[in-house]
Amino acid sequence: MIADVLADAGERMDRAVESAKEDFATVRSGRANPQLFQKVLVEYYGTPTPLAQLASLANPEARTLIVTPYDKTALKAIEQAIRDMPNLGANPTNDGNIVRVSLPELTQERRKEFVKIVRGKGEDAKVHLRGIRRKAKDDLDALKSEVGEDDLVRAEKELDALTRGHVDSIDVALKRKEAELLEV
Repeated sequence: MIADVLADAGERMDRAVESAKEDFATVRSGRANPQLFQKVLVEYYGTPTPLAQLASLANPEARTLIVTPYDKTALKAIEQAIRDMPNLGANPTNDGNIVRVSLPELTQERRKEFVKIVRGKGEDAKVHLRGIRRKAKDDLDALKSEVGEDDLVRAEKELDALTRGHVDSIDVALKRKEAELLEV
């Protein structure tokens, strides 16, 4: 029973760390990256659809991204969705077949803004991990009548170590992204 609670918490924490890393990837650094558009939703026939389902993304140059839609009728909607993206600062152009997105050079001030955004996302991920830990602790406390006190204390220490390890993983990913953002 204790092992089940800890295993479930570990799986949920793993997913939270992966989600945080994906969130970090959506923040633009100095070069164009198809992951920037991972969470872009395009209004396609009245339904918000992820851009990756509507088009292929190519990165021919450091600051240029080519979006080739599978359905040419979605060109205008894709262009508008990219233009409406916050924190990107890009002006996409549509030549009738593809959407070309040229990303402007980042200023030092803009890089620092992006670092703040990434830190906020990192803190949100840590709060989520603490929520998972709190629920697992409540589940362990519910087992108090079925297992011994020593087993509960040992399980709580394991839960704390598990949480600490996942928080450290987020911190490492955060430091890596900050370094990438501040690299000129």
